[in-house]
Amino acid sequence: VQDIIPQPLLEQYLSMTDPARAQTVDTEIAKHCAYSLPGVALTLGRQNWHCLKDTYETLASDVQWKVRRTLAFSIHELAVILGDQLTAADLVPIFNGFLKDLDEVRIGVLKHLYDFLKLLHADKRREYLYQLQEFVVTDNSRNWRFRYELAE
Repeated sequence: VQDIIPQPLLEQYLSMTDPARAQTVDTEIAKHCAYSLPGVALTLGRQNWHCLKDTYETLASDVQWKVRRTLAFSIHELAVILGDQLTAADLVPIFNGFLKDLDEVRIGVLKHLYDFLKLLHADKRREYLYQLQEFVVTDNSRNWRFRYELAE
């Protein structure tokens, strides 16, 4: 329970990730929900992250890659909002999943890799040095944009 956003409005937002609702109401609803999640998290603040955590995890495992891609492009912003402890506990596992996802999702993580890693403790950051070589392997060898972003 929180007192920042009217509870019925928050419950309406949280219900938008329900797969049954996505099929009957709008197939793009989960993508819109993912797009606005950092704004909702900023409004609620890190002390109310527990209200959004399950929704974020649901969106991060959505079958539509566009939903996961939207979250991958904004995970660094969410990490700033949540702080280092919540990021390490709740976002790092999702970040690791995005690293192994489709190229369309991985590019979002790669584009903001520095922004996310700088928020982690040095020992955790070092673990990712060994994973950088995994970015060279792509789904499509002709994906020059991905290789260009990695080079940048």
